Amino acid sequence: MPLLPRKGALAIAAVIDIAINARGRPVAAKSLATRHRLPPRHLEPVLQALVRHGILKGTRGPRGITADDILRAAGTAEDMDGAPAVGSTLLNKVVMPALGQAEHAFSDALARINVEDLAHSAAALRKSAAEG
Repeated sequence: MPLLPRKGALAIAAVIDIAINARGRPVAAKSLATRHRLPPRHLEPVLQALVRHGILKGTRGPRGITADDILRAAGTAEDMDGAPAVGSTLLNKVVMPALGQAEHAFSDALARINVEDLAHSAAALRKSAAEG
């Protein structure tokens, strides 16, 4: 089960693509959509959300932007219902494997959290509140 929405993965791929292809000049959304085998109308809401959150402004370099920043911005994009499966090489060979590793690590971390431990923490918090 993927933990990250498809539009989030697409947003990361778009930012990487722009970082690679910009070379100090704007990257056309149409070119970006073509490289990722998407109709521009499916990419536009993601790009607009990235702009609204300052991800695509030239004020921060690619090293200053985190995947979390991009995913939060992409989460505000309009729903991509009916979007075709994304099949760009960048997405399939770079972004998805990296996010797959992160999802695996996240899943492993979640597997170490059990209800008993959470219940003990809640009981300790309740006890601490009662004493204070």
